[in-house]
Amino acid sequence: MRAEFSQALVHKESGSREQRSGTLSFVKPPLLVRLETKAPSPELLLVGKDAIWNVFPEEEIAYKYPLSLAQDSRSLMQVMTGQASLDKDFFIENQRPEGALLVFDLYPKEPTQAMVEARLWIDPKTNLIKRLRIFDFYGNENEMTFFGQEMNIAIPASQFTFTPPKSFVVEDRTKDAAAPGNL
Repeated sequence: MRAEFSQALVHKESGSREQRSGTLSFVKPPLLVRLETKAPSPELLLVGKDAIWNVFPEEEIAYKYPLSLAQDSRSLMQVMTGQASLDKDFFIENQRPEGALLVFDLYPKEPTQAMVEARLWIDPKTNLIKRLRIFDFYGNENEMTFFGQEMNIAIPASQFTFTPPKSFVVEDRTKDAAAPGNL
């Protein structure tokens, strides 16, 4: 699947709001994801075959994380790509129509710091997620809206690999459990 996205990140304590936009591409199995933010500044979150990369081109820095961080079915990445086991890992409440979409309120059976609540807007005709909102432990919100979704398209394998340029600083965090904020 490939889609354009708009994203709003809301920090509860300060009330600050950041707007982002970019593209999301993924293939499965195995789950390979490319979340490329274009505005307000470039960022790449890549779930590849062997690692997760969070890349900030303007700062010439790349963080490398273990693949296991994206494999938890309660992670944002799993929910966003439709890989989460909703009935196994979440309490599903308040299923209701909203316009042409169905809305589901989800509460993880085992909440994590990154997700204590989620809301999905699903197109019942296609079963595609059109919008999602994640609340973290601190009350911060991460809302993504998807549009222009293209299904069953060929995406080159090269889109899911990353080799840091020699000028980049690489922070290898494959040995510690610190997760990038977007996962």
